[in-house]
Amino acid sequence: MDYSKDSRVVLTLDAGGTNFIFSAMQYGKFIAEPYSLPSNADNLGMCLAQLVKGFEHVKRLCPETPCAISFAFPGPADYERGVIGDLPNFPSFRGGVALGPFLESKFDIPVFINNDGALFAYGEAMNGALPEINNMLKQCGSTKVYKHLLGITLGTGFGCGAVIGGKLLMGDNGLGGSIWCFRNKKYSDHIIEESVAIRAIKRVYKELSNDARELTPKDIAAIAKSKAEGDVKAARLSFAELGEMAGDAIAMADTVIDGVVVVGGGLANSADLIFPALVDEMNSKLKMMNGCEVGHMQAVVYNLEDPKSMAEFCKMGTKKVRVPGTDHEVEYQESKRIGVIRSRFGTSESISLGAYVFALNKLDE
Repeated sequence: MDYSKDSRVVLTLDAGGTNFIFSAMQYGKFIAEPYSLPSNADNLGMCLAQLVKGFEHVKRLCPETPCAISFAFPGPADYERGVIGDLPNFPSFRGGVALGPFLESKFDIPVFINNDGALFAYGEAMNGALPEINNMLKQCGSTKVYKHLLGITLGTGFGCGAVIGGKLLMGDNGLGGSIWCFRNKKYSDHIIEESVAIRAIKRVYKELSNDARELTPKDIAAIAKSKAEGDVKAARLSFAELGEMAGDAIAMADTVIDGVVVVGGGLANSADLIFPALVDEMNSKLKMMNGCEVGHMQAVVYNLEDPKSMAEFCKMGTKKVRVPGTDHEVEYQESKRIGVIRSRFGTSESISLGAYVFALNKLDE
């Protein structure tokens, strides 16, 4: 669907524990200047009042009457019913708040709420990495068309969402794509997020370097590239370890989804330091009891941020095989390939785009 020709307006929200940032989208683009208000997360009445105030403000800026409100909000939640559960950074929501129904009663339009990992994946699948990769393959003469996508966000946490054949994977409990609590490859009694987040980069660098400074991942990336003072080897290893740990979890998740992988989040800015180890881990071998080895994934994984790897990925083609006992031939896609790519839009824009497209598709159902 070409969302650049859809005139319907959807109100959006970037919901943080400190601030709410409101806007609106039409024709697949933002049409309202972002409007920020404090979230007042520790006072339910004030928090809800801010939400109403913010959406009323951007509604007045819209050229058309909005058809829906759609946004990401932290979980745990019953997203289908619009009920938000106990959130660490929203203490006033303890016990559950029917946020969706509340906003529907105020604005008399449908309200759609989802988690950020899911909407990031949806935005990238509908109008981001997935069509970009398919257009690229078409230009190279390939008939291969990818239909599934695993979206990963690397930042404060380890987010994930999956889109299967154009449909967002929600799951029966709204937990589709929740891989942050997978078992940690290195620390088997810990969750994987402890090794795949900002805190992991900082912790591993300190452990390997004995550098007592409070550094950010951006600082450590600068050290890794010899652009700042520090332990270059330790800095590089901290990003490589995150890549390896993430690659293990992504390989397991994408074995189920079997789609391209797009990575966003703040740490995606250091894809050049993370992706080599991540892709190597996804391409690693596992042993069988008889001594044989099999791939961690059944497809070969390509780093689409690397020009040479991208060129190899695009060579994918078919060959002809004869139907036994006949003169007929059929095409055979012998190679199984998965590409890993960094988000081109950026995480926040992809989430907003995902929320926008999700609302329009739900209205069309």
